[in-house]
Amino acid sequence: MAQRIYLDRKWRFFKEFSEELTSELSDRGQVVDLPHTVETTPYSSFDESIYQKVCCYQKMIYAPNQWKDQVINLTFEGVAHYFQVYINGNLVGDHACGYTAYTIDISDSLVYGKENLISVKVDSNETLNQPPFGFVIDYMTYGGIYRDVYFEIQNRARIKDIYFQPNLLERISTNKRSTKQIMAMKPQGILKSSCHFSEEVFDLAFEEKAFIRQYMDDQLLFSQPVSGLEKEEGGYILSLSSAPTPVKLWDILSPSLYTIKTELLIDDQVVDSRIDTIGFRTSEFTKNGYYLNGRKVKIRGLNRHQSYAYVGYAMPESMQRQDAKILKEELGLNGVRTSHYPQSQYFIDECDRQGLLVFTEIPGWQHIGDEKWQDQALDNVADMILQYRNHPSIILWGVRINESQDNDEFYKRTNELAHKLDKTRPTGGVRANKKSSLLEDVYTYNDFIHSGDNEGCDKKENVTSDMEKPYLITEYNGHMYPTKPFDDEIHRQNHLLRHAKVLDSVSEQADIAGSFGWCMFDYNTHKDFGSGDRICYHGVMDMFRNPKLAASVYSVYSEVDTELTVTSSFDVGEHPASVRGESYILTNADSVKMYKNGTLLKEYFPGDSPYKNLPHGPILIDDYIGEELTKNENLSERTGKIVSLILNQVALKGYMMRPELLLKALYLRVFCNIDMKKATAWYNKYVGDWGAESREYKFSAIKDGKVVKSITKSDSKECFINTRISHTLLTEWHTYDVAQVRISIVDQNDNRLYYYNEPIRFKVDGPIEIIGPDVVSPIGGATGLYIKSKGKDGDGTITIQSGSCPDVIIPVSVECLLER
Repeated sequence: MAQRIYLDRKWRFFKEFSEELTSELSDRGQVVDLPHTVETTPYSSFDESIYQKVCCYQKMIYAPNQWKDQVINLTFEGVAHYFQVYINGNLVGDHACGYTAYTIDISDSLVYGKENLISVKVDSNETLNQPPFGFVIDYMTYGGIYRDVYFEIQNRARIKDIYFQPNLLERISTNKRSTKQIMAMKPQGILKSSCHFSEEVFDLAFEEKAFIRQYMDDQLLFSQPVSGLEKEEGGYILSLSSAPTPVKLWDILSPSLYTIKTELLIDDQVVDSRIDTIGFRTSEFTKNGYYLNGRKVKIRGLNRHQSYAYVGYAMPESMQRQDAKILKEELGLNGVRTSHYPQSQYFIDECDRQGLLVFTEIPGWQHIGDEKWQDQALDNVADMILQYRNHPSIILWGVRINESQDNDEFYKRTNELAHKLDKTRPTGGVRANKKSSLLEDVYTYNDFIHSGDNEGCDKKENVTSDMEKPYLITEYNGHMYPTKPFDDEIHRQNHLLRHAKVLDSVSEQADIAGSFGWCMFDYNTHKDFGSGDRICYHGVMDMFRNPKLAASVYSVYSEVDTELTVTSSFDVGEHPASVRGESYILTNADSVKMYKNGTLLKEYFPGDSPYKNLPHGPILIDDYIGEELTKNENLSERTGKIVSLILNQVALKGYMMRPELLLKALYLRVFCNIDMKKATAWYNKYVGDWGAESREYKFSAIKDGKVVKSITKSDSKECFINTRISHTLLTEWHTYDVAQVRISIVDQNDNRLYYYNEPIRFKVDGPIEIIGPDVVSPIGGATGLYIKSKGKDGDGTITIQSGSCPDVIIPVSVECLLER
């Protein structure tokens, strides 16, 4: 088995490159661990030029004599954006993509028995003639060696690559009583593997000395001489005709995974082995929608950038996995688009584990460059597919530059290459134009038709001329309605309703495979975009992954927790003319009971939502009175209902009443002696808060007849710091670990105080340090903190302080599994 040695520790970083750094070790550089960013940035209001530079990394490596007869591959998982690798002053390779891995055989470049100098020249300028550069880009691209670096030491007779192609033939059992059906599959023809060997194995194969074995979860699947395998270009095909047990499907409901161990034997000795994790599933886009394991699934996802506050792309494994967990567990999604480039293997691996459907694509944003640029894009297609094609979560390859114009000659090449390298997945190409040239298998389109008071999405027939091919919406909302966490309540609620409207429309149209909203969280961007502070406020979460109101449109689909959101604080001064206006309940419970000062006003049910195609659509709060007015004012039931109806309408819409309500008001005046003065007094008493005792509204979510969650809304009297930490045990293996702390300021009822502005201070003790500043201002009543382990075992604390809020102290621990 290949021995992997991570090289993430103790690099020397030089902000300015000079030629002597390629051949001479210097102690002038800053000692850094990977992932690393060339420049730590402020949260906002900075210029993208600060990370655009040519810099250098150095590291000394001892190559023992035992490596002499082996193959030494050096892999960089991600370096932004063009880099050259030098060994002892000699240029050994370069790579012109900041989003795919690069592996180079350095066996003949090392001096064995001695120390060797590895130098990496990194160019993070956005003037490079390679994707995604060439024109404006709606995201910052950062710089640095921001993913893992490692050696892999192998025998010369070795397995170079395996491409797994699960082939499920026959369903043998289905649990029809459960919507969470998991189908077992007959093991006939269940797995095809394309196995590529080194040249040494080809030579030995003819002498029948090479043997191949495969195990699935430690059970033997396959055992045969290499000479007896079916040949294909560059390798051999392993076709499994039987398996020891039926397999469980990889599914969004139950993402079953299997470990496949492949061994290469020479003269009955194992000379190489590798372990892969795969899933068995069928995935099909049709003109009628998307089908997973034969079951129609409406894809419901968001777009995700791989950036973080302060450090850009440079976050370790735990934070990559954390984003996938947020998408699935907190936002209740079943899909994600990796906009606009391939992302961390850790992130995609966690999508495998979580059951998220992934649409991944080549780097680019609108611009198509010259011939050299396009050739590099072809290389990016190949790298993307070869590096990610064994992930069961990936269902679609994006082989078109995001939102670019038609270029049939170019895109014929990208599609042909994709189909050659992976015959099991379709291609898509994200465009912003209707009726454009369709060379891909799926028409993938950014639909920004919804503007707040119109249809949520366009019909398929209006977008594509080819109704026989599948159709998928890849972006919506986003720039159509930027929403800051500190925007007023009406704006934040409208943001939520726009997301709900699009989802409702997509759900209504059976021939739309699904949709990916723009986007998961806010992100830093260039001057041409955003709100003047270098931030695009397009996310349903802020940059620290704190949810905005719109996040609840998705989180109600979560199967982890009972979700309950009420969109208003019920502070009338927040609304124009002090009109309460519309407010909504979002929940995945069976019903929600609304109380005022302990008295039940109304019980709301999912069917009350005007979004009839959503199982958990927003429900309008339309009754602030209940039966109180009728009982307390000794009115008849009929009169009380009319008065309550009018007053509730005034609460929602102000005094601009519908004509039929004006007639009812006239009836009350003439026949019931209820004039405007009396009606106003009743409004203030039962609906408004002017000069009266403060109201307390309570919302109780009911599931299976029991209260499972409650929200209380009343006047704020105290403030507290609320925290949510990703993990309290930071574990170091081959590099540092990072924990994410999401912070919000809340009142005594745990309601977020969106306009709280007191500074928030951080202090840490123990083997941890803060990434970014130790004093911040909350943004919309929330902020975040990243803490980083320092390479020592031990316990520590995070102390968070702000204004009159009680201090919060979070205990954490660091465990180092390997020495630095």
